[in-house]
Amino acid sequence: METALIVAGPTASGKSALALMLAERLGGVVINADAMQLYRDLRILTARPSDADCARVPHDLYGVLPPAPPASAAWWRGAALAAGRAARACGRVPILCGGSGLYLQALVFGLAAIPPVPDAVREAVRARLAAIGPAALHAELAAADPETASRLRPNDSQRIARAFEVWRATGRGLAAWQAAPGTPPEGWRFVSILLDPPRETLRAAIAARFAAMLAAGGLAEVRALVGRGLDPALPLLRAHGVPELAAHLRGEITLDEAGRRAELVTGQYTKRQATWFRHHRLGAQNYVINARIDDFAQLSQNNMADLLNFLTEAGLTPRASPA
Repeated sequence: METALIVAGPTASGKSALALMLAERLGGVVINADAMQLYRDLRILTARPSDADCARVPHDLYGVLPPAPPASAAWWRGAALAAGRAARACGRVPILCGGSGLYLQALVFGLAAIPPVPDAVREAVRARLAAIGPAALHAELAAADPETASRLRPNDSQRIARAFEVWRATGRGLAAWQAAPGTPPEGWRFVSILLDPPRETLRAAIAARFAAMLAAGGLAEVRALVGRGLDPALPLLRAHGVPELAAHLRGEITLDEAGRRAELVTGQYTKRQATWFRHHRLGAQNYVINARIDDFAQLSQNNMADLLNFLTEAGLTPRASPA
């Protein structure tokens, strides 16, 4: 039975820093479990690991896809399992790091067997979306499949269209399909560490991080991306900070206002993430840290001892890094 470690939590909670330090201690490979960090574009605004971080320990599934077509949980699950097997073949521990809860849930518990959607249905739904817009399509979804609609924001065009096409094709709501048991991967055992900092800590971290992103060239990244004429419904075009900075580039709002809006949207998203993770345990053993982690020095001696005990009990003991 292969053991893999999950490091999860909301945006700006310090997941990447903790995963990096644990990978050094355990001899691990950090495998991306963040939907936005899969894409090659927007390295700054999606907070992908730096070249220096990647030189310290191996990283996988970061910046591996173009913006279109969008990635899916099914694709990521297969790629993550392959990356985990490759890590184990090299004598390393797979450490899955990210805040995409549904991706991680699909990895640990398997995916529901949703039938393929016929092309004609998909095209009809996309045409309907283009004609009436996401809010109106969300209202139609709410009438047909209220359970799924309640989980989606009215402006989330990609997910609304996906949910509507599944309902149209199968007569069954996406939420009902997702509630059906999947098939966990054979031969894998998952344990998880959840970072769950206080809200005020996250708000301060989000503001500081967005300012640092702008200083590092985040606005130029967005200018290059929107200049490619991509479909604005693509997930990457809706990454935190992109719509707001794009509005600034069009002259609609000031840069300060773009930053304020981006921080607000990110903060709202982290609240939803934190709530989701508190209600979903991802593995046989789980450990929660109620703090933001930039380095191990931030953990008290007792907390550090507890964390190391948790890793040991989970069968993940410090080791010399493989060659």
